[in-house]
Amino acid sequence: MRGHRRTYIGALPGRIIQAIRRAGSRNPVLMLDEVDKLGRDFRGDPASALLEILDPEQNKSFRDNYLDLPFDLSKVFFITTANALDTIPRPLLDRMEMLRLAGYSEEEKIEIAKRYLIPRQLKQAGLNDGQCHLPDGTLHRIVARYTREAGLRQTRAQRGAAGAKSGPAPRGGKHRARRGPAGRSGRDAGAARVLAGRTAQATAPGVATGLAWTESGGEVLYVEATLLPGGKGLTITGQIGEVMQESAKAAQSYIWSHAKELGISPEVFKEDGIHIHVPAGGIPKDGPSAGVTMATAMASLYTGAATRSDTAMTGELTLTGLVLPIGGLKEKVLAARRAGIRRVILPLENEKDLRDLPEEVRQQMEFLPVARIEEVLAAAIPRIPVEVEAPTA
Repeated sequence: MRGHRRTYIGALPGRIIQAIRRAGSRNPVLMLDEVDKLGRDFRGDPASALLEILDPEQNKSFRDNYLDLPFDLSKVFFITTANALDTIPRPLLDRMEMLRLAGYSEEEKIEIAKRYLIPRQLKQAGLNDGQCHLPDGTLHRIVARYTREAGLRQTRAQRGAAGAKSGPAPRGGKHRARRGPAGRSGRDAGAARVLAGRTAQATAPGVATGLAWTESGGEVLYVEATLLPGGKGLTITGQIGEVMQESAKAAQSYIWSHAKELGISPEVFKEDGIHIHVPAGGIPKDGPSAGVTMATAMASLYTGAATRSDTAMTGELTLTGLVLPIGGLKEKVLAARRAGIRRVILPLENEKDLRDLPEEVRQQMEFLPVARIEEVLAAAIPRIPVEVEAPTA
């Protein structure tokens, strides 16, 4: 970043000065890709140099070791990219304006594939438009059953494999390779890598459907609860982080304190323990947004009433029953839609984030903004013994 001093053999200016020299302008746009992958070793700390480079109050007199003169970087427009913010030093993150880019919906992925990916892959495979045809049904199958990502890298790889197996037409010959949604396309791409949504799983008492955010997009998260006759306390499994464990304890405390309103005998909390499991157990999970899901699973277990299989939920729960806002709503809603879920319970303060969803998603799905857990239970458990109403202000 800062360059070498000219006393060293093979000294060069730093990357910033080199980029400005190649651009031929004092006010270029410079992109620093994958800034969350910064490393630190005996050779120095790049984050310390970036603190000076990205701060408009300091980079007016940036000093490169090779030039050994102050250079004005205040006119340079810097863009940095990152997949996660956790590994970026906090002082460096404070000097940036964050713009969160959500993943693509299935319709957007299919349109990008038709306009850009397919023509590019056909050219690389030595085919033209008349030799290979990919119907929309096949594209939808590739996106839904063979990839799970926010972007399109795996979609491009799967599409390239199908094009490569088609192969160019023999010399002087004319053949058309048609990839349908089943049959030959399935043999080309192999077995489906992503299982279809398991909405039927949330039909037994003690199971609730939640939504989670991951770096590859949204995920449907099933929370399972079962009673332990003669057991004690709360057992949590499924590689749950500390924040998620605290959410489970808060959910249990709320259900216990409101057992009479829900038609639950308080003695069951003293006589039986409870075990909460969140599949898949091999994937670490954390965050507060599963609080309402855990409370719903416990209420369903204690009352014996199953939750609606077409409903998923997300939101942080407090001990007083408030449902607090969460992040990543667009990815979570798209995951619910991908799994065949058409009703989503979300915090009332996240209602404004629905405008970021594609229009077709808003029309196909039903959204239930809630402010308290009582509203969640009434919407998710239709056969709950005691009707629970949200208190009025």
